[in-house]
Amino acid sequence: MKIGIIGSGNMGRSLGILWAEQGHQIYFGSRDAEKGKAVAEFALLETQGGTNDEAAAFADVILWTARGVMPKELLSNAEVLNGKIIIDCNNQDIPSEFAYPAIEESLAEKLAKEVPNARVVKAFNTMAQELFELAPEPLKNYHVSVFVAGDDEQARKTVMQLASEIGFVPLDCGVLRNARLVEGLGDFIRLIMIGQQQGSYATISVNVLPAAQEQRLGGRQNSALK
Repeated sequence: MKIGIIGSGNMGRSLGILWAEQGHQIYFGSRDAEKGKAVAEFALLETQGGTNDEAAAFADVILWTARGVMPKELLSNAEVLNGKIIIDCNNQDIPSEFAYPAIEESLAEKLAKEVPNARVVKAFNTMAQELFELAPEPLKNYHVSVFVAGDDEQARKTVMQLASEIGFVPLDCGVLRNARLVEGLGDFIRLIMIGQQQGSYATISVNVLPAAQEQRLGGRQNSALK
């Protein structure tokens, strides 16, 4: 699969290298072509590097790491994204005392409005970059969840497959509107990592437990017990 990285910082570099290790063709893009090339040279996996325009033109799937920056600001022609899958892994800036406003429109939805003919998917926003150093082994042993939301079902499946390949357990979260909840979860995990000082390796794993063999507490009632 051809994957373009828009913004080759910590998240872009890490995920790009992990996917390259799985045999995908990776193009690291940056505002500065030399930075994109430098990341590709660091990867040592026959990856390519250059400008964001070149990365976008190259790819079928794009990892969008530029938080709050729209395609028209980064690309000379945003229509190059038409029909492509765009993975938005961004969260809001952390406000003072983690006093986040209610999310009435997610960053992913805003991105989708800018490129209505692309297929935007929210994913990879609920963990710190450091966690990728464990992927795919021993990460697989910890069943770390990646929450995936997007309006295009096939695009969601593609992103879920990319997550599985590098050791994560993807969870289909449905339509892109649900990215508001996924982004809220990303805000919460950063509270745990930073505000509660649990560190960058704190994460979330969704476990489905076996059903109770008996309902000794009376089971779920249709109405509140009186």
